[in-house]
Amino acid sequence: MFENFDWIQAMRTSPVMLIILACSVVTFGLAIERLLYYGRRSHISQRTLHQVMERARKGELKEAASACGHIKHPFGPVAAEMLNTLHSTPDHQEERMSIALSEQRLLLERNLGFLGTMGNTAPLIGLLGTVWGIMRAFHDMARTGSAGPSVVAAGVAEALFTTAAGLVVAVPAVMLYNHFLRNMGVILTEAENQTRRLRHTLEDHHGSSRKAA
Repeated sequence: MFENFDWIQAMRTSPVMLIILACSVVTFGLAIERLLYYGRRSHISQRTLHQVMERARKGELKEAASACGHIKHPFGPVAAEMLNTLHSTPDHQEERMSIALSEQRLLLERNLGFLGTMGNTAPLIGLLGTVWGIMRAFHDMARTGSAGPSVVAAGVAEALFTTAAGLVVAVPAVMLYNHFLRNMGVILTEAENQTRRLRHTLEDHHGSSRKAA
């Protein structure tokens, strides 16, 4: 279907196609960056988590907070913040934990807005290129005085090429955007649940120690 289509000429004559090409490169680069970022921070090492629990139970809060600093999962910074404010009031602990979770959300959300924007905007940019191409095709027909099927078909095919290119950029962008949003929700929920579990474990441990004393 595309064996006789002049791809190079279409790129040269359509400024909109150059915009779509630039958007595709940026979208691909940001998607790779987010995939690597989420890949490094989507799992909690059970061994490290066990070490944090044991040190916290022994009262070694600074050591436990330091161990949390080596955890790349958002649980690490959130748990470290909780351990550093363990002797504060419950309201202050909740506030600091909420702030830490918000900071981690901002890090996870970075560049996702661009992916979502590309998913919504790339088809419109492609449609703009189609309108541009059809206008140019009619202009060429008026200039040459020929409206044969081959002339019309070639112009329309070149015009629709930008719409297809816009969809090629938009579909993966939307899929990746939804994938990252779901992963972000799971990761933050795990971080909050594990931090609350750690706090409740310490509260129960200290409460048992006071009763035994």
